[in-house]
Amino acid sequence: MELIKQNSQSQLLKSLIVIFLGSLILTISAKVKIPFYPVPMTMQTFVVLFFGISFGYKIAIGTVCLYLLEGIFGLPVFSNSPERGIGLVYFLGPTMGYLVGFITASFLASFVKEDDNYFIIFAKLVLSVSTIYFLGVLWLGTLIGWDKPIFELGVMPFLLAETFKIMLLTILAKKIYKLRKFI
Repeated sequence: MELIKQNSQSQLLKSLIVIFLGSLILTISAKVKIPFYPVPMTMQTFVVLFFGISFGYKIAIGTVCLYLLEGIFGLPVFSNSPERGIGLVYFLGPTMGYLVGFITASFLASFVKEDDNYFIIFAKLVLSVSTIYFLGVLWLGTLIGWDKPIFELGVMPFLLAETFKIMLLTILAKKIYKLRKFI
């Protein structure tokens, strides 16, 4: 019985360490901007999907939620913070829907399996990323008005970069999946 208790405590500690380090990696991915056309690309969505694939939904959602809480409580973890504000004020801004979409995307990405073929992996990742943009556009339209070109502002500039990230993850998914054995 003691061995089982120690094993579950060890597993919990590993999970918490991965969640904490994951939130740091997600912060770094938000700050690093890669020149891309038509807008610079961050690697946030790549990292969110990566955690879903590699560690499963519990750790992925825990990581994203910790990241969001860090930002809400005022740590400058978001892509354009502190330049465009911090804390709850920034969180409730135009990007809130996208940030909340990270939770659903990490959950859905966790359904990628090692024995899925590349087409299925690609489709699951497209669905995962689509939830980010769906929630993002819903919030953006609510915030700035539906009379604005919401799709052109909130989705179109990012499609090429997202396609690139999804294709890269599709190719790497079978290797990444093996990280689940760590936890």
